[in-house]
Amino acid sequence: MEAVFREEHGRLLASLVRRFGDLDLAEEAASEAIEAALVHWPERGVPERPGAWLLTTARRRAVDRLRRDRAYAARLGVLRAEAERAEPAPPADAGTGTGADLPDERLRLFFTCAHPALPDEVRGALVLRCLAGLTTPEVARAYLLPTATVAQRIVRAKKKIGQARVPFRVPDPDELPERLPGVLQVLYSLFTEGYAASSGPDLQRPDLAAEAIRLTRILRRLLPAQREVTGLLALMLLVHARREARTGPGGEMVLLAEQDRGCWDRAMIDEGLALVPAALTGGPPGPYAVQAAVAALHDEAPDLVSTDWPQIAALYDVLLRLDPSPVVALNRAVAVAMRDGPAAGLALFDALADGGPGPPDGGSGDRADGRRLRAYHPFHAARGDLLERLGRREEAARSYRRALELAGTTAERTRLRRVLDALEAPPRPDGARARGSATDARPGGADGPGGP
Repeated sequence: MEAVFREEHGRLLASLVRRFGDLDLAEEAASEAIEAALVHWPERGVPERPGAWLLTTARRRAVDRLRRDRAYAARLGVLRAEAERAEPAPPADAGTGTGADLPDERLRLFFTCAHPALPDEVRGALVLRCLAGLTTPEVARAYLLPTATVAQRIVRAKKKIGQARVPFRVPDPDELPERLPGVLQVLYSLFTEGYAASSGPDLQRPDLAAEAIRLTRILRRLLPAQREVTGLLALMLLVHARREARTGPGGEMVLLAEQDRGCWDRAMIDEGLALVPAALTGGPPGPYAVQAAVAALHDEAPDLVSTDWPQIAALYDVLLRLDPSPVVALNRAVAVAMRDGPAAGLALFDALADGGPGPPDGGSGDRADGRRLRAYHPFHAARGDLLERLGRREEAARSYRRALELAGTTAERTRLRRVLDALEAPPRPDGARARGSATDARPGGADGPGGP
């Protein structure tokens, strides 16, 4: 039942929003339908078409709410008329040319949430909450922000949609390029949560990652000339190809250095590699294309040591100019550590924790970014690794403990406990000691979108 709810939630909500034009009403009706399923399905069994059952129930609950609310009374007749002439949703492979051909209602809602009336910082959060079905604390963890801040943003975004009368429709073809960056960010956020979950027992949510890839494929068919769409699809494929090797038999996290590269999906890697040149040529590259180039270097390398770290560090210099975010700066610091040694990397880590440095060609960092990184568990995990490589075991243990306090998933906490146990155990006779060699940041870490 949990798997059904997770799979159907986004589709259900998008259908209700299209029908009723009210995001809050759609969320309430969807929740009530799921509650009804929790009551009836254990007794009667899961229906043959669970999505249809949920949608029918949710529509009835929504109409009941409208009847009880006088403010919506005038709309009820219109909604009934629309329901009578409603057309079935088009098949997943329908249409390839214009915005009117968008073949999935969830993608329609993606464009709605990327409307210019909404601030950049709320678009991805709104989609993760509504379409991906994440809780508000999970969204907050994904964005390195307090839960209260994210909750306020989501509430304000919903109000903005209502006040600005943002239409729940596909934009006209001439509007698509302007709205595209917001949609790409939403799809990237969805994929990131799928490849490295912000909380829960499992490291990955392959269903979310696969859904993001499917929707990005649709978008590329609609807009084949948009290079950043191609870059994002390439990035997703090159990272998702490693999914089977990223966890062990018990679900524990496996870092890039320890992964069995023979388990990587070579067909998916080949598809991603074929897309990278198109994303990088024809003008200055965008951030997704650069991240795809980094992921390609990882996927082409036979092992961690022979990876082209100088080229990866150079690509991060480019990416940091395009996207001067704290996580990109963290990934660049990891790449520098792999290229120039742990001492060079640690100096960058300490500077980042204090709010700097800025882009490699000048400028300063942001103290708020430093605070965000200090609340980000991969920062402390990677710093612990660098300290351990420098022989500073007590400091390394403190960093790993802080990472353990902040880690969101059971898989991440299990790995960190294992690293701590190995670090604090007496050295073996041969002097060897188990440890990881790079972090798995979210997004863009050792095994993440575009990360070292």
